[in-house]
Amino acid sequence: MLLIRGRAGGTALTGTLYEPGETPPSYDGAPDADAPYVWVCDAFYEVASGGTVQQIDNRAVNVAFETPAQRGFEDRDRAIEVAEAHLRTQFGRVGVAESAVEIAQEPVEDEGGAIDEGPNVGPVN
Repeated sequence: MLLIRGRAGGTALTGTLYEPGETPPSYDGAPDADAPYVWVCDAFYEVASGGTVQQIDNRAVNVAFETPAQRGFEDRDRAIEVAEAHLRTQFGRVGVAESAVEIAQEPVEDEGGAIDEGPNVGPVN
């Protein structure tokens, strides 16, 4: 299991890449991901009102979250490439330059199940 985190604008977004033999989470609406590598991460966008207020680049941004999407890949390098692009895109959707996003990877031992990130996943301050 590999956590892939993007940081920019004073906040971060982390997704999980499940590798062969690991079990990605299942939830209502999740697509079947029978591929050996499965990327799961939140998606969000800026809204004029409502949503969750996040401090990004010292400004208050109203953010709405989409249901996390699972994407399956046959190739690990391709999965990581798409994961990093996904993180940059999310920051771009709230006005942060995609080039400003710093990407880090953190291997995590899989203990037989999906990571429970709780009900409030997404950018953090």
